[in-house]
Amino acid sequence: MSCSVAVCNSPVFSPSSSLFCNKASILSSPQESLSLSLSHLKPQTSSPSSPSTAAASPKSPFRLRFQKPPTGFAPAPLSFGSESVSGSRTGSSPPGGVLKRKRPTRLDIPIGTTGFVAPTTSTTAVMVATPREERREVEKEDDDYSVYCKRGRRAAMEDRFSAITNLHGDRKQAIFGVYDGHGGVKAAEFAAKNLDKNVLEELVGKKDESEITNAVKRGYLTTDAAFLKEKDVKGGSCCVTALVCDGNLVVANAGDCRAVMSVGGVAEALSSDHRPSRDDERKRIETTGGYVDTFHGVWRIQGSLAVSRGIGDAHLKKWVIAEPETKILTIEPDHEFLILASDGLWDKVSNQEAVDIARPLCLGTEKPLLLEACKKLVDLSASRGSSDDISVMLIPLRQFI
Repeated sequence: MSCSVAVCNSPVFSPSSSLFCNKASILSSPQESLSLSLSHLKPQTSSPSSPSTAAASPKSPFRLRFQKPPTGFAPAPLSFGSESVSGSRTGSSPPGGVLKRKRPTRLDIPIGTTGFVAPTTSTTAVMVATPREERREVEKEDDDYSVYCKRGRRAAMEDRFSAITNLHGDRKQAIFGVYDGHGGVKAAEFAAKNLDKNVLEELVGKKDESEITNAVKRGYLTTDAAFLKEKDVKGGSCCVTALVCDGNLVVANAGDCRAVMSVGGVAEALSSDHRPSRDDERKRIETTGGYVDTFHGVWRIQGSLAVSRGIGDAHLKKWVIAEPETKILTIEPDHEFLILASDGLWDKVSNQEAVDIARPLCLGTEKPLLLEACKKLVDLSASRGSSDDISVMLIPLRQFI
């Protein structure tokens, strides 16, 4: 004689289920062994992590067999947590009364866990090859600039920044950048490490405004082409850069990172966001065989991406170009400071609001409180419901005159 016990909701099949079920049933069969089988399992819930019915086949590796109990003994009760299951032998008791046996050893069924490997992350300074906890905030305070980045609701911060000051030993020459990644951090990280250097290489010996504009364009396109040749390419990045050289300011952008300058307290945008909703961008996309539509009020390319220019985005490269728009101007005494920021700020804070909040901290104190101004802008955007990564960089301009 043998019996079979069916245990429901085994943790082998659902990590969230309890170790044992509340009910169990005894099935008698004329087999030659006592079988504990998981073939009749029926999970209570259905989820992507739940197994298919095929996992409960009689060939399951979790099928356990025990030796047939001695003839004349009643099957011992099996204990499952706070409940027990007992069976009774058919027929009468053997002469001399019912013989008792010890309770069998409790059955320990291995609990299967779902493995998860945290994505590898890194910063613009050091590449980290092993998983680590992503920093929620990044800040940098310097005499020439300050920057503050705050992670949104994503598991990893996808914003990056770069700054190279004291170019060629001259404190009045520098280049800065803010990069807003999407679909992963790889593109933003790559741009932060390479874009400013590529632009500087292209600018060597260039003096004419048209030559400077073309040199910046080649720097962006070179960076984009190099990134697309990388292994496991995924995602993209919006970029905004600001070069200060010989008293001139050269601002370039691809995507919706924005540069805003305070001119005597009045906000002046030095860049224009590249989004599919712009008439010229939509026309360019549709002319090259793409389409633009809106979903929940957001215009997207091919129903996917909400920006129309940037580094990366290999699967949309025909329409998401890396060519920047560039603006060149001479720094004047009333040009007070420059704000470079990702759309995490600009989606919730207007250009003039940003200038009004930052200006008292940049100009109204003996020593400019640049980092505090960056934090106030980031906190304001977050308080208004921004769930995106937010990066803000402040650069005083009068120091470069």
